[in-house]
Parts: sequence; structure tokens; C-alpha cells
Amino acid sequence: MNKFFTNIYPEINLYKKESLKSEIVTQMIYGERFKIITKRNKWWKIKIKEDGYIGFIKKKVFAINENPTHKICKLYADFYKYPNMKNKIGKLTYGSKISVKQRILNFSNFKNGWIKNDFIKPISYKNKDIFLNISMFRSVGYTWGGKSFKGLDCSALVQLFINFNNKYCPRDTGQQLKYFKNNIKLKNIKKNDIIYWKGHVAVALSQKKLIHAYGPRKKTIVMDIKKTIETIKKTANLNVISVKRLP
Repeated sequence: MNKFFTNIYPEINLYKKESLKSEIVTQMIYGERFKIITKRNKWWKIKIKEDGYIGFIKKKVFAINENPTHKICKLYADFYKYPNMKNKIGKLTYGSKISVKQRILNFSNFKNGWIKNDFIKPISYKNKDIFLNISMFRSVGYTWGGKSFKGLDCSALVQLFINFNNKYCPRDTGQQLKYFKNNIKLKNIKKNDIIYWKGHVAVALSQKKLIHAYGPRKKTIVMDIKKTIETIKKTANLNVISVKRLP
């Protein structure tokens, strides 16, 4: 089975095992593609095309390999039944990819409804500052395996912004740590550098501040870099493993 399917739901949980009680290992957001590895009863074992992540999802109806034209550029975007702000259907999270079929006034039509043009950018769009607007996730709840405005974990926060800029980024901290090669010294840290601990990651907002989806505080939070390093050492006995600078 080489056919790729496209997720047409705001987010889909991927489970470690074939059970809703199993651990959620990640999510697929709208527009991400996947390949079915095996089918068993009402469960599919799948592999996400964008990052190679493997997990189990419940059987659903999906689109077949849609080609996206635009992506969500805000924390989330409401979508509607008609090209007006009535009859709201749902929300798509930052980085979701849609295929625009038609435009009327300030709205664009995609498979699931209508969305305001202010909330989307062309799929080819890139920010010169790769983590531009990352602070929009400030106060979003921490959710293990999460990948949306409803809740996300530390590595998903990093992945979402790198993916938005049409660059590959692994899903988990350990994978990211191996993939990104440009190491720098902590004393030379600057804006947009990525700080890694074992099982945790944060993004520098400046030489003194960082942002991370922080489990102990149950949300995405801006903290002082020095204080964060001291806190994680004190509470989890973990030191910074590496600081990475993206090319």
C-alpha cells in the first residue's frame, strides 16, 4: 500500500497500542499525510509522512493525498459553513494545511468549510525569523503527545514552527537532538537557539529568556534561562545536554 491519505480532522490522536486507553504518542493535525502499514479490526497502524512517526489510529474516512495550497498562520482559525462568521463548524490549529478551492470576498473555501483569509498563508510562505510568533502559544496547556492550541508538549512546540517554514523536524526531543548538528556553547546563546535536556527542549527568545511547554507548570511558559536551568537541575537532576542553532 503506497497510497497516502490526508487527515481531514482538526487533530487525530496516535496511540502507542490499539486501545483508547493506551498512551497518546503524538497527533496528526489537519492536512498531514500518512500511509497505512497494517489494518486490524477498527484500528490502523500508520506512518506519518511528514516526520515518519508510527502509531495506531481508529479507522475513519480520510481524503486521498490532497495537495495543500495554504496553511494556518494564527494560533487557531475558526471555520464556518458559509462565507460569513455565522454557523461556526470548528477550529484548525497553527500549521494545519488546507487546499483552497474557491475564494469569496474575505473567505476561502476548503474541504470542511470556509475560513477567513487573514488566518492563512500560501503553503510556500516562510518567515525569515523561524520562531516568529512562538509566544502566541504562551499559556497553552501542556499535553503529552499534544500538537495543537488545545495542548501540546515541548518537542511539538519546536516542530510546529520549523514545519511551518517548510523544513523537516523530527517529533521527539531525542530525535531532534541527533538531527540538528550545529552545536553552540551556552554562554553564546542568542534568540532562536534551541536548548535540550534529556527529554525536554526550549527555545531562546533572547539571551536571557526562553519559552517552553513545561510539564511541571502544566502550560507553555516564558521563563528566565538561568532560572530554568537551575530549576530543572534541582527538580529533575538534569543538565543541559546541548544548545543547537538552526542553519
